[in-house]
This record gives sequence, structure tokens and C-alpha cells, in this order.
Amino acid sequence: MHPSFAIIVGCIAGMILLFITKGKSSRILTFDEEVFFIYLLPPIIFNAGFQVKKKQFFHNFLTIMLFGVIGVFVSTAVITCGSRFLFPKLNFLGLSGQEYLAIGTIFSSTDTVCTLQVLHQDETPLLYSLVFGEGVVNDATSVVLFNAVQKIDLSRLDGRVFQVLGDFLYLFSTSTALGVVAGLLTAYLLKALSFGRHSSIREIALMMLMAYLSYMLSELFDLSGILTVFFCGVLMSHYAWHNVTEISRVTTRHLFAAISFIAETFIFLYVGMDALDIEKWRMTKLSLGSLIGIYSSLILLILLGRAAFVFPLSSLSNYMNRRADRTSKITFKHQIVIWWAGLMRGAVSIALAFKQFTFSGVTSDPVNATMVTNTIIVVLFSTLVFGFLTKPLIRYLLPHHATRKNNGHEESGPHPEDMNLPFLSLEESTETNLSRAKESLSMFIESPVYTMHYYWRSFDDSYMRPIFGGPRANFHNANTANHGHLSNVV
Repeated sequence: MHPSFAIIVGCIAGMILLFITKGKSSRILTFDEEVFFIYLLPPIIFNAGFQVKKKQFFHNFLTIMLFGVIGVFVSTAVITCGSRFLFPKLNFLGLSGQEYLAIGTIFSSTDTVCTLQVLHQDETPLLYSLVFGEGVVNDATSVVLFNAVQKIDLSRLDGRVFQVLGDFLYLFSTSTALGVVAGLLTAYLLKALSFGRHSSIREIALMMLMAYLSYMLSELFDLSGILTVFFCGVLMSHYAWHNVTEISRVTTRHLFAAISFIAETFIFLYVGMDALDIEKWRMTKLSLGSLIGIYSSLILLILLGRAAFVFPLSSLSNYMNRRADRTSKITFKHQIVIWWAGLMRGAVSIALAFKQFTFSGVTSDPVNATMVTNTIIVVLFSTLVFGFLTKPLIRYLLPHHATRKNNGHEESGPHPEDMNLPFLSLEESTETNLSRAKESLSMFIESPVYTMHYYWRSFDDSYMRPIFGGPRANFHNANTANHGHLSNVV
């Protein structure tokens, strides 16, 4: 179900409930942040990691992390500063500094579903990979940053900015590491214990339970369960999926996607019903003009926040890939699509807004009620208006004849002739190892993304896959068949 359609259905359901209750309530259920963060969000994020196209994702990993991590910080800064400057001028007072920071993180969380439904991976592999990758990393980073903001005491900040940044990096790295360990452990258990010889139900159950266990452990240790379950999904897809029976492979793909679909649809249905919550609208004491000004300001800040990092970071990515072929370059039209894809706001923004400004979906404070209704309006407007405009925009910028099918950066690109040299070896002389180290460093400086990707693939094929599972023949054959071109093996 398209998010726009789910929201419309939710609005219709809200109207029916309003009519039945004679204007008293438009909802069947009240929002519970624990239900959302424990039962609804984990399957959405896990499925995103499980379904990610790993080859494209890791090939563009640095660019995706630039957009998904650095981009969130830039967008948060723009929206926080902009709202703090504009809201008082619109007679909207009463928000604290910590709440302005929370607003920045809330409206920096993107929803790229509408754009991904229009893009085709075979026709625009680079663009699809960047939009999809940024979407899932953005959600995880937004939640991590939001949780970090919750712990900030601005009155005692006094030079502790670097400590806050250090806490964020610690949270990000440890959560990722826990997800990687959980994914690798699942893959090893499936391979070593040979569950498939007995029952595919056990295989599927083990994958689901280990994913959920990683999320709960992460939350128990005050880490980011979202990041943990995302990378757990990536590692399971990369290794564990190859250790189960064919029936289990097909079932897991459809089962995880179905659970994610149900959770996301439920959230959008709730948003549609909550948009007609009479009590919240009555609590808002601002005039209609002020409310429209606030909505418009938030939309404008979202536009500016995206532009502030998409175009500069795209230029930086192109510089890092300057030795690559043309299909690895992010063109200006691609940059516009990436910018547009991140304008929609969705489930994560709603959940964070309710967590910040309500208690179990209920609030009696006019300022908090105004922020909840602001978030709902922005989500509705961005999903419906920007979402419906996405398809014609992409058709205009990327006509079908210009997006011919190709494998993008996977098939070509000039590279040094001897990039398939092995790692340093104890069997070789010191002079030979030093020479290889210099050549590797030179290749890394000239083409860092391709060099890192190549050496990771070599390490993965030689050491990781034999232990944790996964096909090795394709990479090995390509490496031995072509001794001069890195591009043919990545």
C-alpha cells in the first residue's frame, strides 16, 4: 500500500469515527511509544537491512554514510536554527533549547518510499542505491541523534560539545558492532548446526529471534536498537541467508517484507486518524495565520536543510570518485532527485514527535499539542503533495531513453593495472612488501572508494565466507580471469 493511500484511508476512518462518536474522538487506539519502538519500528528497519542490495550498498558505502550521517547533522542544524529564529516571530513561544534541537532531529528523518517506488534499480543502479541507502541510514541516525538530544542539558553544556559528539560516535559504533556480531553469530549457528536438515521453520525462527534479541540487548545496554537491528539484517542477508534451504530463502524474503509492510501501513493509518483529533486542535491557541506560517516555515526549512548537504556532499563524493567512470558520478539531475527523495516525512518523524511532545499519545499542554499537529500536517503535506509530484519529476529529469539498462559502475572504470596484488606476505622480502604497501597507498589516494571496496571483497572472499557462509566462486573466478582490472570484480 502506498503511504499516501494509507494516510487517506486513515483520514476516512477518522471521519467515520468522528461521525459515530458525534465529534468526540477520531481514533480507535491511542499512540503508545513503547509499542512503536518495540513492535512496529524494528521489523521496518530490519527488513530494510535484510532487503538492501549489498553489492550496491557497500560499493557506495562512503557516499551513503555521508548523506545518512553527516547529512542528518547538517539538516538538524539548519532546522533547529531556523525554527528558533522564525517561531518567536510567528508568536509561537514556550519551546526550550532542547526542544528546538529535538525538532531539528524530528524533521530530519526522511521517508523515501514514494521515490523508490518510481526508481528502477536496473535502470539507475547508482541513484537507487544512494536513495535507498541514505533512507535507512538516515532513519537510524535520526533516532540515535534524537536519543542523544534527550540527554543533553543545555544549561550545563559549557564546552561539552565534543563530549556529546563522542557519545554519539560511541553509540553509533557500539550499536553497529552489536548488530554485526548478532548477524555473524546467526550465520555461524545456521552453518555449523545444519538446522536445514531438520526444519526450515527452525531456520526462519532462529533468524527472527536473533534479530529481535539483538534489538532488545541493544536497548537493554542503552545503545541504539535501530542501528543494531539494521546491520544485523545486512549481515544475515549477506551470510546467514546462504546457509538455509531454498524454501527458507524464499519464505524469509516475503515474510520479513510482509511484516514490515503491515507495521508501516498501521503507522500511516494511525497518522491519518490522528490528523482529525479534535482535542489537539482545540488545545492549539494560535491563530490560523500563525499556524499556516509555522507549517510553511517547517516545509521551507526542510527544503533548505536537504539542499544544505545534498549538493555539497555530492560534489565531495564526485571528487572522491574522480578516477571512476562516468556512471559513478552523481550528476546534477541525480542530485535533484536525491534532494527531492528526502523531502517526504513519515513514520519515524511521527514517532519521535509523539515521544517528545506527548505522554502515551496524550498531551494537555498547548505548545506540545501545537507541535504534534505541526508534525502531522507536515507529514501529510510532504507525503501527499511531494509524493504525488515525485513520478512526474523523475520522468522529466530521467526519461526512459536516458536511463538505459546497465550495471552502472560495476562494469567499467579505469584503474591501475596491478590493483589485484595480494596483501602483505611474510613469505616475501621486506623490500617487496614495502613496494606493495606504497602502491596500495597510492591507489587508495587516487581512488579510495574502489580500493577499499576491492580489498574488502578480497578479504570477505578469502576469510569471511568460508567461516560464515555465502557463495565465493563469482568473485574468485573474476579475480583470476582478469589480472588487470579491479572494476571487473567489484
